[in-house]
Amino acid sequence: MTATTATTTRVTGAVRATPRPAMLTYARLDLRRQLRDRIGMFFVVGLPTFMYLVFGIGSDDPVGSGNVGMYVMISMAAYGAVTATTSVAGSAATEQVMGWGRQLGLTPMRPLAFVAAKAGVAMSVAAVPVLAIFAIGAATGARGDWSDWVVSGAVVWLGSALFAVYGLAICLVFRGPNAAGIASGMIVVLAFLGNVFTPMSGFMLDLGRFTPLYGYVALARFPLTDGWLPTEGRDPLWLPVANVLAWTVIFGLVALWGVRRSRART
Repeated sequence: MTATTATTTRVTGAVRATPRPAMLTYARLDLRRQLRDRIGMFFVVGLPTFMYLVFGIGSDDPVGSGNVGMYVMISMAAYGAVTATTSVAGSAATEQVMGWGRQLGLTPMRPLAFVAAKAGVAMSVAAVPVLAIFAIGAATGARGDWSDWVVSGAVVWLGSALFAVYGLAICLVFRGPNAAGIASGMIVVLAFLGNVFTPMSGFMLDLGRFTPLYGYVALARFPLTDGWLPTEGRDPLWLPVANVLAWTVIFGLVALWGVRRSRART
């Protein structure tokens, strides 16, 4: 018996119970699997933490109501959180396409319970980089008002749910075992375009305002910066809010189209 078969048998057997305990058992096992994925957790926690340590520590120049260290900390926590939700949601879509959904169909767990379990796992994994990077930032000189810490942390964590929808949409469009990797790889490109890694100006800044990560990260930084940009001008609050709402609708529609397409082919 292969390791994959053994894992499938164990999880399937574990969820042969009433629907609610089945959902909780599945979520617990899937969360444990996600946290044990060393390569995945490196990109979720290790890489953004390393980038904060390189660019954030010792950066005490003032930014809004805090300093550059906190600005970088928020950016890197957001990058880690969206990497987590994209990865978990993408793997869920891939599992469904590759037949795991039929395996779960043999259990009492309903499709809605499966979605709820995956959403809980995605948000739990997303909390890891947020807590880790905010804790490291607090210990290494990131500075801001207490409300900046609370509101920015909440926006980073809750806003990362948008990229669970993104991961689902991409993996339903690019059907196959490599779809989750495509979704995660595109996050890096979107982070550069979205003003996450380095401040942009001119045409690139104007272009970046239309990309999905720009609105999310700008909204997370807003309590600290009040919308002021390091290079030029200020974004009013409505701009990142409109960006997030627009991309939520776009990703939702793409995911819905992907679901309908997958059902039409079966």
